[in-house]
Amino acid sequence: MEKFLLIVREEMEILSKLTEEQRLEGIRDMTKWVEELTLTGNYIMGEPLTTAGTYVSKDKVLTDGPFIEAKEAVSGFMMINAENLNQAISIAQNCPKVLNGDLTLEVRPILVYNINV
Repeated sequence: MEKFLLIVREEMEILSKLTEEQRLEGIRDMTKWVEELTLTGNYIMGEPLTTAGTYVSKDKVLTDGPFIEAKEAVSGFMMINAENLNQAISIAQNCPKVLNGDLTLEVRPILVYNINV
């Protein structure tokens, strides 16, 4: 099994218009999906993120997030196990919030180095 990072991206405008019931429904849908992934041994861990943040670079720190010029925000992440990239993509495609168009998942393989120090 390989490890993959799923980066959760949601559009800021859509997030700002959700009602409390819509938020709770999304949480229930995601919780059910994560429980299914846990049963199959594919789920490792994940957490939601706030949309506020700080960008740090060599020359500056920007702390005025959420960043108005950004159309979408990274709103969470998950780590999963999968046999290969194709299976990881298939898992991501079956996310209920991907299926209904509420968010996108970026699938990134986790690079593993075997360094003997």
